[in-house]
Amino acid sequence: MSDLAIEVRGTGPVPLVLIHGWAMHGGIFAPLADLLESAFTMYLVDLPGHGNSRNSGIPLEPRACADAIAAATPPAVWLGWSLGGLVALTAALERHEHVLGLTMLCSTPKFVRDDTWPYGNDASMVRQLAADLKTDYRATLERFIALEAMGSADPRAEARRLREETFARGEPDPRVLQEGIRLLETTDMRDRLPELVPASLWMAGHRDRLVHPSAMKWSANACGGDFNDIAHAGHAPFIGHADAMADALQSFIGALA
Repeated sequence: MSDLAIEVRGTGPVPLVLIHGWAMHGGIFAPLADLLESAFTMYLVDLPGHGNSRNSGIPLEPRACADAIAAATPPAVWLGWSLGGLVALTAALERHEHVLGLTMLCSTPKFVRDDTWPYGNDASMVRQLAADLKTDYRATLERFIALEAMGSADPRAEARRLREETFARGEPDPRVLQEGIRLLETTDMRDRLPELVPASLWMAGHRDRLVHPSAMKWSANACGGDFNDIAHAGHAPFIGHADAMADALQSFIGALA
């Protein structure tokens, strides 16, 4: 079984694990990591099937990924973006002695909308994404990137940056992309939020079209966490709004100490 690829950046005293979203890799956090190098020692994870972990034998399953990351990193603050938030949240619930604090970035315990959850995405959109992956893999990724950039102050520039980063470490494994979609379609961790032990920060992009800020605010309230809404940001605040993200993150982690 191949290990996960984890890039270590920074020389700061506080360890920080960063986990990317669907179809991306740890390098996507570069604009944020550049700002945090003196404050944190960062562990930028490539999830199984993504980036330099493309050939990893670890399944793209939150508990398996959380266990593998915990085995390869010291106790740390964990940040999970989008799909990566499911891994970070699982670690905070199941391995809370290893998670000193939790930041959920544009990530929600339930992605798909139903009668009990008005904040999610239409299930048909998720199913269509899975079907399109089988017929036109690269064009489907392009459309998803456009969705991620939508709502940001400069969606074209943000989409261009996301597109460049997505393929910077090679194309993700199509099989794992399907597994990620199934996770988004089926996961519901809302009932477990009151069990959360580590302090948490739920950071939203105010213009996010994939994970609504209301879902983030609801989740923060459910576990007694902090809520931060980054004005003018879309689904990837670390690209156009890295300064605001860095400030909020350092304030949250400073309060933990």
